[in-house]
Amino acid sequence: MSSSPKAAIVGVAESDLGSTPDKTVLQLQAQAARAALEDAGLGLQDVEALFCAGNWAWSPNLMLAEYLGIQPRYTDTTNIGGSSFEAHIGHALAGIEAGLFEVALITYGSTQRSDRARGRGLPYYRLTEQYEGPFGLPAPVGAYALAASRHMFEYGTTSEQLAEVAVATRKWATLNEKAMKREPITIEDVLNSRWIAEPLHLLDCCLVTDGGGAVVVTSASRARQMRKAPVWILGHGEAHTHNTITNMPDLASHQAAAASGRDAFARAGLTPAEIDVAEIYDSFTITVLLTLEALGFCGKGEGGSFVSGQRTAPGGAFPMNTNGGGLSYCHPGMYGIFLLIEATRQLRGECGPRQVEGARVALAHGTGGVLSSAATVLLGKD
Repeated sequence: MSSSPKAAIVGVAESDLGSTPDKTVLQLQAQAARAALEDAGLGLQDVEALFCAGNWAWSPNLMLAEYLGIQPRYTDTTNIGGSSFEAHIGHALAGIEAGLFEVALITYGSTQRSDRARGRGLPYYRLTEQYEGPFGLPAPVGAYALAASRHMFEYGTTSEQLAEVAVATRKWATLNEKAMKREPITIEDVLNSRWIAEPLHLLDCCLVTDGGGAVVVTSASRARQMRKAPVWILGHGEAHTHNTITNMPDLASHQAAAASGRDAFARAGLTPAEIDVAEIYDSFTITVLLTLEALGFCGKGEGGSFVSGQRTAPGGAFPMNTNGGGLSYCHPGMYGIFLLIEATRQLRGECGPRQVEGARVALAHGTGGVLSSAATVLLGKD
């Protein structure tokens, strides 16, 4: 392992999840932020840096800071999709190392499900997608369907192997009382669910929910004074390769994840074999296979065989997405912050029936856009 960590996660929390028609985005963020600070033993007055990403406002940090009544010394609204919050961890670490601040609050909130019910969903395609949207590619599922089709063509990956991910993740969700979907499913259930964009079925696709989350990061010296044991930031990496799926360098290879993972493992002085629990963005089942390969948990084209036999389910050799993931727990538009929350709780030993025994090193990996961006965080306990 690399030299002594310089910062740690000391507080995590979700807001209300699922369907929250009575709450705004700001209310969900504030609910999660206050709970995460309470988890750390801190208050709003302690926040010196504010990190926020979302597609609901041009200046989300300004709005949230005013709503919370804080005036941070440092602000960051980096938005690279669902991987934004793993990127924020790296940026917070850099700011702490530079002496710019000691306490950082990372937040996210979305009312995507309620907005859809109100007919106020945000359009996905904008100017830069002018060559895809008008020609009928459904967004974003169509892009991931293209990647899945290519992976199947090149490596013989099957729909049954994709379904293994959905079934295993649902098994974890049955152990999580906060998960939106807890009814057990089978491989056949996934294959018999309706097509969304062939070869992806309904149960290959993430949920659409409301929800918010927050993470508190602080310096190493201050971390040991917090309410709970610190979860150390061991390594971080981020990268992005394209915006539109048309310009993805290789449809069957998540090159951004390969770059971010390589940097994170190098900075931590760790290898994939040393990871005890993995929280990997699962917007779609194919996202997981591509990411496992890119991060070095298996070889290129071997993702399908790697997850077969319920290897990632409770009791399997590779515990993954232990809260139920975006496929079964929640997915309010940008899921990355929930990966950090679950990884932290696993290392603290707070996960009850879904706890991975003896977990000491965790990986949280976010993917944004249409396999466009990636950010990897490695976390450890004392």
